[in-house]
Amino acid sequence: MVKALPHVGQSLGETVCCAGVTLDGQWRRQYPIHFRLLQKQFTRWTWIEYDWIAPSGVDRRRESRRVQEHTIQVCGEMPRRERAGFLDSVITASTKEAASKGMSLTLVRPVKSRFRSKAKTAAQIAEERQAYQAAASQKSFLDPDLIALDPCPYAFHFDWTDADGKSHKSTCDDWETAATFYRFEKTLGAKGALHEMGQIFNERYPAEGMVFAMGTHSRYPDSWLLVGVLRLDRVTQLDLF
Repeated sequence: MVKALPHVGQSLGETVCCAGVTLDGQWRRQYPIHFRLLQKQFTRWTWIEYDWIAPSGVDRRRESRRVQEHTIQVCGEMPRRERAGFLDSVITASTKEAASKGMSLTLVRPVKSRFRSKAKTAAQIAEERQAYQAAASQKSFLDPDLIALDPCPYAFHFDWTDADGKSHKSTCDDWETAATFYRFEKTLGAKGALHEMGQIFNERYPAEGMVFAMGTHSRYPDSWLLVGVLRLDRVTQLDLF
């Protein structure tokens, strides 16, 4: 359901953290995933099965699973008409409510929000490009002939308020959002792409229904990160019958 922007590590190369929900409504954080090598196998809203082991090191979050990538099997896709009703039970009013339940992943429907973009500095882009190039040059069996990613020239942010009335300023760590920029940039240019994204995230999504996927940092469990932005219909009581 969610994939964060790629992380570059010395031992694992270019990996991403994915997150989803099980059939019985339990969150799962799947890491490390070499997603660019596997993205043709599964995408958002895909059901998957896999073998896993408990994570080692500092990650003690109950939802975390260390995926054995070679065991991933695709088991179909969730129909659009089922998504809102299925996920309604895992939406919390705020990250504070989620934390009180011992959760490190949750969906929050913002009461109000404002999307904005900010151009990265040349130094930030250069640092990211160097890291991606280093990962691509490892040439391990996990990353054969991997072409280095090109850093997105913009950082994306949401200023938003939760149902408890608390205000937040979150940097969007969602890979899908960066991919949206590149998709529009091909035909509209950078300025046109940012305008279109503003229309989507400030107008269409809030009007039709939008949720934020929020997750904690493994080293800083009190810090919540915006890891996904999903278009999700609102569910009324009549929809539940």
